[in-house]
Amino acid sequence: MHFEKLISTISVIILMTILTGRATIEKYTKEGWWDNKTLIGRFIENSEKNPDRIAIIDAPNKHDLVGLEPERISYGELRKRVDRLASFFLDMGVKKDDIISIQLPNINELLTTYLAAWRIGAAISPVPMQWRSHELGYVFKLTGSNVFISTTFRGFDHCAMAEGIRKEKGPPEKVVNLAQVREAMATHGISDELDSRTASLDANDISTIQWTSGTEKEPKACPMSHNNWGFLRYFFDSSYPGGILKDGYIIMNPAPLVNMTGVGVGVVPWLIVAGTMVLHHPFDPTMYFRQLIQEKVNFTLAVPAVAVAMLKHPDVDKFDLSSVKLFTQGSSQPSPWTFLEFKKRWGIESINVWGQNEGTGLFSTSEVIPDLESRANTFPWPKKGNHSNIPFFKAIETKVVDTESGKEVTKPGEVGELCFRSPLTIPGYFNDASLNEKAFDEDGFFRTGDLFRIVDDKRIAFFDRAKDIIIRGGFNISSAEVEDIIKKDPRILDVAAIGIPDERLGERVCVCVVPREGSTVALPDIVKIMEENGVAKYKWPERVETIASIPRNPVGKAIKWQLRKDVATKL
Repeated sequence: MHFEKLISTISVIILMTILTGRATIEKYTKEGWWDNKTLIGRFIENSEKNPDRIAIIDAPNKHDLVGLEPERISYGELRKRVDRLASFFLDMGVKKDDIISIQLPNINELLTTYLAAWRIGAAISPVPMQWRSHELGYVFKLTGSNVFISTTFRGFDHCAMAEGIRKEKGPPEKVVNLAQVREAMATHGISDELDSRTASLDANDISTIQWTSGTEKEPKACPMSHNNWGFLRYFFDSSYPGGILKDGYIIMNPAPLVNMTGVGVGVVPWLIVAGTMVLHHPFDPTMYFRQLIQEKVNFTLAVPAVAVAMLKHPDVDKFDLSSVKLFTQGSSQPSPWTFLEFKKRWGIESINVWGQNEGTGLFSTSEVIPDLESRANTFPWPKKGNHSNIPFFKAIETKVVDTESGKEVTKPGEVGELCFRSPLTIPGYFNDASLNEKAFDEDGFFRTGDLFRIVDDKRIAFFDRAKDIIIRGGFNISSAEVEDIIKKDPRILDVAAIGIPDERLGERVCVCVVPREGSTVALPDIVKIMEENGVAKYKWPERVETIASIPRNPVGKAIKWQLRKDVATKL
């Protein structure tokens, strides 16, 4: 038994970026869900078929963000830039299976780096712009990143921060700034080795490592293979039954292109349909509306609050959104009114989306849920026999499980945790087997931590989160991480972090604090604690409630529903 474990460990080291088990690879390949095409292979095909088609359009405010002028880049020109940058990485010593970490806003250089990394068989690990040394130090340690790429953004020098981490703790081996990337894209000689490097890439290799927060104190690394992402062709490519996007669609996703929302509903569909990517981020409502109209966007995504703001804008009757075919809403439950209004005003079909960085995803489209109000409130339930005419849903296996007994529930009205297994789902967290024991059941289903209510035999509805997380503006925040940082302060006896409702962001962070006797703690004190610990600003609490004690159950777990209720009465 010990020998088998040793052999297994050696295999993982040798095939470091193929984390999926052989049986799973054979199953999904045989069934046709995985076509063994790499993401860079899709791009090369697009660039050869459509060299003159515009591939990327920078946001008009790019100069304000990073001091560079916005560009409109064709597939042919992008291919040259990718090859030059890939050659630059080769000459730096980047090898197959190395990991490039990157921290850039949504600019064309970010997408070019994705493609250049894949061109030489490397994986890419994008992180949010808000992250600071607290988060990045952990990312570098867990992944052993070989290269980190960033810039100065809004007055903060991200490269200097990374250099400080590198000198103190080790990885990354090299820090590269945006100016170097730009220079390489423009002038670096193209290596003769590129094609052989690309050919060495296996579609089961890791393509991206995304980061998510849950109940754990540190972010979790979600490795997605090229085949994982390729499965999404069944949802996005209109040549398949139920596919929603046509060849060359103009796509704008204002989410940061670093996680499931940005990559899975932005970068990947762009590659699948050889689309035009209109870049936008950080979010600016006025510019977003302007780009939708001026660039004649066909497919976009936004949080529900943005959809409401659009429809309540005083000049809404002047908006020409006739080019928009599909408008997707996610992060929180959309208003059915917005679905009805988009259809009535402009003929736009709305999509309701739920998903996670671990490679889970449910989409309510007109094909599976024609009724607009129902589409806004429910999702198709992928299980055997349901929606079998739509390949995407046919491949997904789910079950709803009672959180107390662990038994599957099946009757309308019953609530349980959604468990998910699919060709899109990660094989496990990167470099942390202890997390996998809790995250996956004995049959390989991922425990999503989200509770769903069974509506009927074909539909389920999001009910609540079982995981102790706060979702602010689409970013998951671990309550445990916030609490652990604050608890270190000697003035604080106990603390519990909760989410409080916010119309624009969904939730904001509130901490309920029990000060030590003779101490007082106010919001500026908490802000200072977070700042001194180098924590990303979006995780900083925005409200503090001082209380006598944290209510806890018999096993010591904070009763957070009670805290949320108490705070709600004061809001």
